[in-house]
Amino acid sequence: MTGGGAIEIEALHRSFGDVRAINGVSLRIRAGEVVGLLGHNGAGKTTLVRLVAGLLSPTAGRVRVRGLDPVADGVAVRRLLGVLPTASFLDQRLSARRNLELAAELFGLPRAGLPDRIRRALREFDLAERAEDRVEGFSAGMRQRLALARVLLPGPEILLLDEPSAQLDPLAVRMVRQLIGQLSRDAGRTIVLCTHDLAEAQHLCDRVVVLDHGRVVEEGAPAELAARLAAGAVEVEVARADGPVARELLGRHAGAGPIRQVDGPGWADTVVLRNSSIGRSQLPGLVRALADAGVAVYGVRPYEPSLEEVYVALYTAREQVATAPNHAVGQP
Repeated sequence: MTGGGAIEIEALHRSFGDVRAINGVSLRIRAGEVVGLLGHNGAGKTTLVRLVAGLLSPTAGRVRVRGLDPVADGVAVRRLLGVLPTASFLDQRLSARRNLELAAELFGLPRAGLPDRIRRALREFDLAERAEDRVEGFSAGMRQRLALARVLLPGPEILLLDEPSAQLDPLAVRMVRQLIGQLSRDAGRTIVLCTHDLAEAQHLCDRVVVLDHGRVVEEGAPAELAARLAAGAVEVEVARADGPVARELLGRHAGAGPIRQVDGPGWADTVVLRNSSIGRSQLPGLVRALADAGVAVYGVRPYEPSLEEVYVALYTAREQVATAPNHAVGQP
């Protein structure tokens, strides 16, 4: 790998005894990119972040952050990184302001202009009115905003965020997502986001990387992954009573492609039929045929699966392969 990647990972392995937590990962993250790391618990997301941060050493392979080795050049790399772990490490007994003052001392920030810098951070994260209150009285959303303010205080170029909206209420989740979006859009920061929240990843990420047992099994922009799953797919919403006729006509136009009946948008008197092999040029003919047959059509639209649907389909396919007879224990 050569070039100006913010983070470059090549043939990376990390083992804990006989367990391979990271198994041959190669990945480049561009400056200013927001990349989501997805995967089940134990897939390797947090281990990968710790390797990038220099908290763990690779068993094999290499990591570079702006061309620096996180282990050998740890001090320089930590100046580039802002790491938000699942545990925020805020001191609950201290005020929001004092937490940021202590963080500034740990980061070695210059004292000149520091009070203004802290006031600005509290204001930007909507904590100015609670600056002197103890953190123990804060809501989960306020604590997470303060944790983000703490991470951002030294102005890191690259953010490593591990489940930043976990266990937050919907309003707090929305605010944290807005903050992350602003950090990328307005400040141009590179962000690596570990998350189980697929809606969050779809909303925030330029690209997602799906890990399974320490390997990269899929990567790409959310829209690209959706297109791979449902290229050419279409949904037809019709009156429930017309469902059988619509299914027959859709089958004629779609050829051998499977037709699924799925949940509609909430109307009890309609059904949605989904087909994966109809072409765009066939849609006008399909609509005419449905109308000629007296079918009440409420919508014809491309099927655009969510990232959650893509993720579930990917893991379902992998599980089916893993449990097939020729993959059973004792089989070649």
